[in-house]
Amino acid sequence: MQPDDAAAMARAMAGEDDGFRELVDRHGRALYQLAYRITGRAEDAEDVVQETFIKAFRQLDRFEARSSVGTWLHRIGANCAIDLVRRRRPFEVMEAPDRLDQRAAGGAWPSQTAVVASAQIQQRIDDTMAELSARERAAFVMRHFHDCSINDIATALDMNTSAAKHAVFRAVRKMRAALRIFVDGQTDD
Repeated sequence: MQPDDAAAMARAMAGEDDGFRELVDRHGRALYQLAYRITGRAEDAEDVVQETFIKAFRQLDRFEARSSVGTWLHRIGANCAIDLVRRRRPFEVMEAPDRLDQRAAGGAWPSQTAVVASAQIQQRIDDTMAELSARERAAFVMRHFHDCSINDIATALDMNTSAAKHAVFRAVRKMRAALRIFVDGQTDD
């Protein structure tokens, strides 16, 4: 556990509002990104983050320092996001992503062909993410967007490491199959 997280958690557990506020400030953005990538909607991600911190606050006395505060919060957040996705009506789909991590590189504008190709690839990624199971999506997002270890994913999603590896593997295999057409012009279909 990071020393700052440990101190903030100790203050939060002692009933000091500033300790919990520090945890919210430190982990809120990462939880929002995780929730957004799992749910595919800004409003849902905001709801998930709020629900995550409410649950965490109510369960402060149940925190055990066996894992880091970040892993504990990711576990709560991932489960809240998965629950929301499972409750969603089947016909609801994810919105187009805001490109959370996209930054303009240099000052050159991409060609129109590059913009079209990028949009097609992004649409294929979005469609494939929507087709993944909630656990596959959460495992994929945690591994490839948040660089979480398999052990952290297993802990956060309450599964053993073998199941976490398989969830990531299945998601990667589905993503590769969906994007294969852009690499070699073929699909697995």
